[in-house]
Amino acid sequence: MAVLITVLQVVAPVFILALIGVIWVRLGYEYRVQFVTRLSMTIGVPALIFVSLMKTQIDRTTLFDTIWATCSAYLLVTIVFFVLVKVAKLDVQTYLAPLIFGNTGNLGLPLALFAFGEVGMGYAVVVFALMGIYSFTFGIWLVSGGGSPLKVIKEPMVGATLLGGLFMLQGWSTPIWLTNTLTLVGQMAIPLMLITLGVALARLTPENILRGVVLAVVKVVVCVGIAYGVGRFFELSPIALAVLVLQVSTPVAVTSYLLAEKYGADSGEVAGLVVVSTLLSVATIPLTLAFLL
Repeated sequence: MAVLITVLQVVAPVFILALIGVIWVRLGYEYRVQFVTRLSMTIGVPALIFVSLMKTQIDRTTLFDTIWATCSAYLLVTIVFFVLVKVAKLDVQTYLAPLIFGNTGNLGLPLALFAFGEVGMGYAVVVFALMGIYSFTFGIWLVSGGGSPLKVIKEPMVGATLLGGLFMLQGWSTPIWLTNTLTLVGQMAIPLMLITLGVALARLTPENILRGVVLAVVKVVVCVGIAYGVGRFFELSPIALAVLVLQVSTPVAVTSYLLAEKYGADSGEVAGLVVVSTLLSVATIPLTLAFLL
Protein backbone atom coordinates (compact mmCIF):
# COMPACT_ATOMS: atom_id res chain seq x y z
CA MET A 1 0.00 0.00 0.00
CA ALA A 2 2.86 2.38 0.82
CA VAL A 3 4.40 1.80 -2.63
CA LEU A 4 1.03 2.42 -4.30
CA ILE A 5 0.58 5.72 -2.48
CA THR A 6 4.13 6.78 -3.41
CA VAL A 7 3.54 5.92 -7.06
CA LEU A 8 0.26 7.83 -7.13
CA GLN A 9 1.94 10.87 -5.58
CA VAL A 10 4.53 10.77 -8.37
CA VAL A 11 2.28 10.22 -11.39
CA ALA A 12 -0.77 12.25 -10.33
CA PRO A 13 0.74 15.73 -10.94
CA VAL A 14 2.06 14.61 -14.34
CA PHE A 15 -1.25 13.35 -15.68
CA ILE A 16 -3.31 16.10 -14.05
CA LEU A 17 -1.27 18.77 -15.83
CA ALA A 18 -1.63 16.89 -19.13
CA LEU A 19 -5.38 16.65 -18.47
CA ILE A 20 -5.51 20.43 -18.03
CA GLY A 21 -4.18 20.72 -21.59
CA VAL A 22 -6.84 18.34 -22.89
CA ILE A 23 -9.63 20.22 -21.10
CA TRP A 24 -8.27 23.56 -22.32
CA VAL A 25 -8.61 22.43 -25.94
CA ARG A 26 -12.03 20.87 -25.37
CA LEU A 27 -13.27 24.20 -24.00
CA GLY A 28 -12.22 25.83 -27.25
CA TYR A 29 -9.53 28.11 -25.85
CA GLU A 30 -6.57 29.14 -27.98
CA TYR A 31 -3.23 27.44 -27.36
CA ARG A 32 -0.29 28.02 -29.70
CA VAL A 33 1.66 24.78 -29.42
CA GLN A 34 4.47 25.93 -31.70
CA PHE A 35 5.10 29.10 -29.68
CA VAL A 36 4.97 27.37 -26.29
CA THR A 37 7.16 24.52 -27.50
CA ARG A 38 9.75 26.91 -28.87
CA LEU A 39 9.69 28.93 -25.63
CA SER A 40 10.18 25.79 -23.56
CA MET A 41 12.86 24.17 -25.71
CA THR A 42 14.81 27.40 -26.34
CA ILE A 43 14.76 28.93 -22.85
CA GLY A 44 12.99 26.82 -20.23
CA VAL A 45 14.46 23.36 -20.84
CA PRO A 46 18.07 24.55 -21.37
CA ALA A 47 17.89 26.52 -18.10
CA LEU A 48 16.41 23.48 -16.34
CA ILE A 49 19.12 21.19 -17.69
CA PHE A 50 21.98 23.53 -16.85
CA VAL A 51 20.86 24.19 -13.27
CA SER A 52 20.02 20.52 -12.66
CA LEU A 53 23.45 19.37 -13.83
CA MET A 54 25.27 22.15 -11.99
CA LYS A 55 23.52 21.33 -8.71
CA THR A 56 23.51 17.54 -8.94
CA GLN A 57 25.94 15.47 -6.92
CA ILE A 58 26.84 12.80 -9.50
CA ASP A 59 30.44 11.68 -9.27
CA ARG A 60 32.54 11.38 -12.41
CA THR A 61 32.52 7.57 -12.54
CA THR A 62 28.76 7.30 -12.10
CA LEU A 63 28.17 9.99 -14.72
CA PHE A 64 30.20 8.19 -17.38
CA ASP A 65 28.64 4.86 -16.46
CA THR A 66 25.22 6.45 -17.01
CA ILE A 67 26.32 7.87 -20.36
CA TRP A 68 27.66 4.52 -21.58
CA ALA A 69 24.58 2.70 -20.29
CA THR A 70 22.26 5.14 -22.05
CA CYS A 71 24.12 4.85 -25.36
CA SER A 72 24.16 1.06 -25.09
CA ALA A 73 20.47 0.88 -24.24
CA TYR A 74 19.42 3.02 -27.21
CA LEU A 75 21.69 1.06 -29.55
CA LEU A 76 20.10 -2.22 -28.48
CA VAL A 77 16.59 -0.73 -28.64
CA THR A 78 17.32 0.45 -32.19
CA ILE A 79 18.56 -2.97 -33.30
CA VAL A 80 15.65 -4.87 -31.71
CA PHE A 81 12.97 -2.58 -33.12
CA PHE A 82 14.58 -2.54 -36.57
CA VAL A 83 14.37 -6.34 -36.64
CA LEU A 84 10.78 -6.33 -35.33
CA VAL A 85 9.65 -3.71 -37.85
CA LYS A 86 11.24 -5.68 -40.69
CA VAL A 87 9.74 -9.00 -39.52
CA ALA A 88 6.30 -7.39 -39.17
CA LYS A 89 6.72 -5.84 -42.65
CA LEU A 90 6.01 -2.34 -41.38
CA ASP A 91 7.28 0.85 -42.96
CA VAL A 92 10.66 1.69 -41.40
CA GLN A 93 10.32 5.41 -42.11
CA THR A 94 6.99 5.56 -40.25
CA TYR A 95 7.43 3.18 -37.32
CA LEU A 96 11.07 2.84 -36.32
CA ALA A 97 11.74 6.33 -34.95
CA PRO A 98 8.57 6.47 -32.77
CA LEU A 99 9.41 3.08 -31.28
CA ILE A 100 12.96 4.16 -30.43
CA PHE A 101 12.44 7.69 -29.12
CA GLY A 102 10.24 8.16 -26.06
CA ASN A 103 8.83 11.24 -24.41
CA THR A 104 11.86 11.75 -22.17
CA GLY A 105 11.22 15.51 -21.93
CA ASN A 106 7.51 16.04 -21.32
CA LEU A 107 7.07 12.92 -19.18
CA GLY A 108 10.50 11.59 -18.26
CA LEU A 109 11.91 14.71 -16.62
CA PRO A 110 8.97 15.46 -14.30
CA LEU A 111 8.58 11.79 -13.38
CA ALA A 112 12.26 11.53 -12.44
CA LEU A 113 12.04 14.75 -10.44
CA PHE A 114 8.91 13.75 -8.52
CA ALA A 115 10.08 10.17 -7.93
CA PHE A 116 13.77 10.66 -7.14
CA GLY A 117 14.29 14.37 -6.45
CA GLU A 118 17.16 16.52 -7.71
CA VAL A 119 19.54 13.56 -7.99
CA GLY A 120 17.06 11.74 -10.19
CA MET A 121 16.64 14.88 -12.30
CA GLY A 122 20.42 14.98 -12.82
CA TYR A 123 20.41 11.47 -14.27
CA ALA A 124 17.24 12.18 -16.25
CA VAL A 125 18.67 15.20 -18.05
CA VAL A 126 21.72 13.15 -19.07
CA VAL A 127 19.46 10.53 -20.69
CA PHE A 128 17.24 13.26 -22.15
CA ALA A 129 20.19 15.10 -23.69
CA LEU A 130 21.72 11.97 -25.22
CA MET A 131 18.36 10.91 -26.64
CA GLY A 132 17.92 14.44 -28.03
CA ILE A 133 21.25 14.32 -29.84
CA TYR A 134 20.41 10.87 -31.22
CA SER A 135 16.96 11.96 -32.40
CA PHE A 136 18.23 15.19 -33.98
CA THR A 137 20.73 13.18 -36.07
CA PHE A 138 19.75 9.56 -36.67
CA GLY A 139 16.06 10.19 -35.94
CA ILE A 140 15.65 12.95 -38.51
CA TRP A 141 17.76 11.03 -41.04
CA LEU A 142 15.53 8.01 -40.48
CA VAL A 143 12.32 9.93 -41.16
CA SER A 144 13.57 12.28 -43.86
CA GLY A 145 16.92 11.03 -45.12
CA GLY A 146 18.33 14.48 -44.47
CA GLY A 147 19.49 14.74 -40.88
CA SER A 148 22.45 17.03 -40.31
CA PRO A 149 24.92 16.99 -37.40
CA LEU A 150 25.03 20.80 -37.59
CA LYS A 151 21.42 20.90 -36.36
CA VAL A 152 22.54 19.39 -33.07
CA ILE A 153 25.15 22.10 -32.50
CA LYS A 154 22.49 24.79 -32.93
CA GLU A 155 20.19 23.30 -30.29
CA PRO A 156 20.26 25.31 -26.99
CA MET A 157 19.57 22.07 -25.11
CA VAL A 158 22.87 20.57 -26.27
CA GLY A 159 24.88 23.65 -25.30
CA ALA A 160 23.19 23.75 -21.89
CA THR A 161 24.02 20.08 -21.36
CA LEU A 162 27.70 20.49 -22.22
CA LEU A 163 28.03 23.64 -20.11
CA GLY A 164 26.13 22.12 -17.20
CA GLY A 165 28.27 19.00 -17.36
CA LEU A 166 31.42 21.12 -17.29
CA PHE A 167 30.21 23.04 -14.22
CA MET A 168 29.25 19.77 -12.51
CA LEU A 169 32.60 18.07 -13.17
CA GLN A 170 34.61 21.14 -12.15
CA GLY A 171 32.47 21.90 -9.08
CA TRP A 172 31.73 25.40 -10.36
CA SER A 173 28.56 27.39 -9.69
CA THR A 174 27.06 30.57 -11.04
CA PRO A 175 26.46 33.63 -8.81
CA ILE A 176 23.41 33.26 -6.59
CA TRP A 177 21.41 35.92 -8.44
CA LEU A 178 22.03 34.14 -11.77
CA THR A 179 21.32 30.71 -10.31
CA ASN A 180 18.01 31.96 -8.90
CA THR A 181 17.10 33.49 -12.24
CA LEU A 182 17.92 30.35 -14.20
CA THR A 183 16.09 28.21 -11.65
CA LEU A 184 12.99 30.37 -12.01
CA VAL A 185 13.16 30.19 -15.81
CA GLY A 186 13.70 26.42 -15.71
CA GLN A 187 10.72 25.89 -13.41
CA MET A 188 8.34 26.96 -16.16
CA ALA A 189 9.52 24.17 -18.46
CA ILE A 190 7.91 21.15 -16.79
CA PRO A 191 4.34 22.48 -16.36
CA LEU A 192 4.41 24.01 -19.85
CA MET A 193 5.63 20.76 -21.42
CA LEU A 194 2.98 18.69 -19.65
CA ILE A 195 0.11 21.03 -20.52
CA THR A 196 1.37 21.19 -24.12
CA LEU A 197 1.43 17.40 -24.21
CA GLY A 198 -2.25 17.34 -23.24
CA VAL A 199 -3.09 19.96 -25.85
CA ALA A 200 -1.24 18.05 -28.58
CA LEU A 201 -2.90 14.76 -27.65
CA ALA A 202 -6.34 16.37 -27.73
CA ARG A 203 -5.71 17.64 -31.26
CA LEU A 204 -4.34 14.43 -32.75
CA THR A 205 -6.48 12.18 -34.94
CA PRO A 206 -5.24 8.64 -34.36
CA GLU A 207 -5.54 5.78 -36.87
CA ASN A 208 -5.29 2.01 -36.52
CA ILE A 209 -5.83 1.86 -32.76
CA LEU A 210 -5.42 -1.92 -32.49
CA ARG A 211 -1.97 -1.87 -34.09
CA GLY A 212 -1.09 1.08 -31.87
CA VAL A 213 -2.01 -0.89 -28.75
CA VAL A 214 0.11 -3.89 -29.79
CA LEU A 215 3.13 -1.77 -30.67
CA ALA A 216 2.80 0.36 -27.53
CA VAL A 217 2.81 -2.74 -25.31
CA VAL A 218 5.77 -4.20 -27.22
CA LYS A 219 7.64 -0.90 -26.87
CA VAL A 220 7.22 -0.85 -23.09
CA VAL A 221 8.23 -4.48 -22.63
CA VAL A 222 11.28 -4.25 -24.89
CA CYS A 223 12.48 -0.91 -23.52
CA VAL A 224 12.05 -1.84 -19.86
CA GLY A 225 13.81 -5.18 -20.40
CA ILE A 226 16.74 -3.71 -22.31
CA ALA A 227 17.22 -0.68 -20.04
CA TYR A 228 17.06 -2.79 -16.90
CA GLY A 229 19.49 -5.37 -18.29
CA VAL A 230 21.95 -2.72 -19.48
CA GLY A 231 21.72 -0.84 -16.19
CA ARG A 232 22.50 -3.97 -14.22
CA PHE A 233 25.38 -4.79 -16.58
CA PHE A 234 26.95 -1.37 -15.94
CA GLU A 235 26.19 -1.75 -12.21
CA LEU A 236 24.38 1.59 -12.00
CA SER A 237 23.23 2.87 -8.63
CA PRO A 238 19.57 2.15 -7.79
CA ILE A 239 18.45 5.69 -8.66
CA ALA A 240 20.47 5.82 -11.90
CA LEU A 241 19.09 2.42 -12.90
CA ALA A 242 15.51 3.44 -12.13
CA VAL A 243 15.81 6.69 -14.09
CA LEU A 244 17.37 4.91 -17.08
CA VAL A 245 14.50 2.40 -17.19
CA LEU A 246 11.91 5.13 -16.71
CA GLN A 247 13.34 7.37 -19.43
CA VAL A 248 14.00 4.72 -22.08
CA SER A 249 10.50 3.24 -21.64
CA THR A 250 8.53 6.51 -21.87
CA PRO A 251 5.67 6.53 -24.42
CA VAL A 252 6.02 7.77 -27.99
CA ALA A 253 6.83 11.49 -28.14
CA VAL A 254 4.54 14.01 -29.84
CA THR A 255 7.59 15.21 -31.78
CA SER A 256 7.54 11.88 -33.64
CA TYR A 257 4.15 12.87 -35.07
CA LEU A 258 5.39 16.34 -36.00
CA LEU A 259 8.42 14.87 -37.80
CA ALA A 260 6.26 12.30 -39.61
CA GLU A 261 3.94 15.04 -40.82
CA LYS A 262 6.83 17.27 -41.87
CA TYR A 263 8.83 14.66 -43.78
CA GLY A 264 6.10 12.61 -45.42
CA ALA A 265 5.81 9.52 -43.23
CA ASP A 266 2.37 8.16 -42.32
CA SER A 267 1.45 10.75 -39.67
CA GLY A 268 -1.93 9.14 -38.97
CA GLU A 269 -0.29 5.90 -37.90
CA VAL A 270 2.23 7.78 -35.76
CA ALA A 271 -0.59 9.80 -34.17
CA GLY A 272 -2.21 6.52 -33.20
CA LEU A 273 1.02 5.39 -31.56
CA VAL A 274 1.40 8.66 -29.66
CA VAL A 275 -2.17 8.67 -28.31
CA VAL A 276 -2.36 4.96 -27.47
CA SER A 277 1.08 4.71 -25.88
CA THR A 278 0.45 7.83 -23.78
CA LEU A 279 -2.93 6.58 -22.60
CA LEU A 280 -1.43 3.17 -21.78
CA SER A 281 1.31 4.91 -19.81
CA VAL A 282 -1.34 5.80 -17.22
CA ALA A 283 -1.08 2.11 -16.29
CA THR A 284 2.45 1.18 -17.42
CA ILE A 285 4.29 4.04 -15.71
CA PRO A 286 2.85 3.29 -12.25
CA LEU A 287 3.64 -0.41 -12.74
CA THR A 288 7.19 0.42 -13.79
CA LEU A 289 7.65 2.77 -10.84
CA ALA A 290 6.24 0.19 -8.43
CA PHE A 291 8.81 -2.29 -9.78
CA LEU A 292 11.67 0.24 -9.44
CA LEU A 293 10.85 1.84 -6.08
